[in-house]
This record gives sequence, structure tokens and C-alpha cells, in this order.
Amino acid sequence: MSTPVASTHITDAEWEVMRVVWANDRVTSKKVISVLKEKMDWTQSTIKTILGRLVEKGVLNTEQEGRKFIYTANIEEKEAVREYAEDIFNRICNKKVGNVIGNIIEDHVLSFDDIDRLEKILEMKKSFAVEEVDCNCPEGQCECHLHHH
Repeated sequence: MSTPVASTHITDAEWEVMRVVWANDRVTSKKVISVLKEKMDWTQSTIKTILGRLVEKGVLNTEQEGRKFIYTANIEEKEAVREYAEDIFNRICNKKVGNVIGNIIEDHVLSFDDIDRLEKILEMKKSFAVEEVDCNCPEGQCECHLHHH
């Protein structure tokens, strides 16, 4: 990853392209097209347009090798996923974060290693836990304020 990228919104279509780039580290447009033509039923021009947008946003680098264009990511997948999750949690009341995390855990298959890691994180979090999480919403944006009148 060469240039750090400030928080950049990546659309759902762009995520599909980025997943191919992240999985392959250095990838040609031909490879991206072959993966996504099959998965998404997109045309070559659609995929090239999305690649171009990602380069314009600074999320992808491109370099020419002969007649091929090689794409590399400027942002690590782990960091992009973290920003995506943070964006989701910024959209909901702080009081609901625990429930949302619980729902995510309930709804997805986890390995024993995943569960061990989560248990360790939760054990560490206990020492900083609060009796009740404060609402972060302006009055009228969530039901928390209705219960405090």
C-alpha cells in the first residue's frame, strides 16, 4: 500500500472490484473482468469504469506493464472494513451498538479461533465497561429521550 487514503466512500459495486484486487494483490483488468463478469454479470466496460473511478478516488493505483494495466490497492482490506463498520455504528444510537454486535455474531458462522478471540476481547472490555451506555443522538432522533421525560 503506497499512499494512505483518507476515508473514502466505496460503493457496493466498487467493493466487488476491491475484493478481487485485495484477493490478488496485483491484478490485471482482465482478471477483474473474468471474476466479475461471471459473478455479477457485468460488461467489460462497466468493470473498467469502476476501476477508473477507484483510481480517481485514490483507492487503487494503476501501472502499465506493456499493454496490460496492473492494479494495486492503496488501502488495506482490513482498514476498509473497519471504516465501513465504523460508518454503520456512527449511524445508530450508541445504546444499540451492543445489540447490533450480538445480532451479527448470532447470524454468522464463526470458527473456534474467532470465538476465542471474541471471548478475550470481551474479557478485556469488562474492565472498562459502564453500567449503561450513554445515548449519542440529538433529542427526537431515537426513542431513548422518550423514556427520560
